[in-house]
Amino acid sequence: MNANKMRKIQNIIRVLFSVIFFWLYIPHIFFYLFLPEKKKLIKNDVEACLESFNLKLNDFFCLLFFLHTDRYFRTLFYHRLGPVISLLIGWYRPGDRYFVISKTTTIGGGVYLAHPFSTEINAKSIGKNFKCRHLTTIGNKKDGDNDNRPIIGDNVTLGVNVTIIGPVHIGDNVIIGAGCVVVKDIPNNCVVVGNPARIIKQLT
Repeated sequence: MNANKMRKIQNIIRVLFSVIFFWLYIPHIFFYLFLPEKKKLIKNDVEACLESFNLKLNDFFCLLFFLHTDRYFRTLFYHRLGPVISLLIGWYRPGDRYFVISKTTTIGGGVYLAHPFSTEINAKSIGKNFKCRHLTTIGNKKDGDNDNRPIIGDNVTLGVNVTIIGPVHIGDNVIIGAGCVVVKDIPNNCVVVGNPARIIKQLT
């Protein structure tokens, strides 16, 4: 049996377990259904996560699957709902403690998280279709200096171990390579690599 078939069988089993334990997520589903602005963002996040998922399910079962099986997704889900609601419903099915999103960071829909272990996101704002991996650090130079945080545009993809620090602006449609340290603005439509980050390719 090849790897794709094995993965599909594993995902089917995980979906079944998600359905069996759906009662754990009744509060989550309630807030998802009755907060329309949050619902739209979360739905976009689910759609982004489906890029690496080889089963076709409706929106409800996809949400249930990721809530049950992905602690990183739960962290993002609780961030979407806000600190008060997340405190009420997140204590018994927590997210990942090594993946931190600042409460004051606004993030557009369609976030794709590729194992963001040991990642801290403290940007002023992040656009839609953001992708990041593990060991990502986005933040300010001084603790508490929330005015001088990065602003990240739409369709930005970060490789492993990327650091973005200070009041820098990352444009739309940018790919930042693994190990980059970004301390200066990056324009739209480009690929950057290195420490310090430098542009190596323009995207059309």
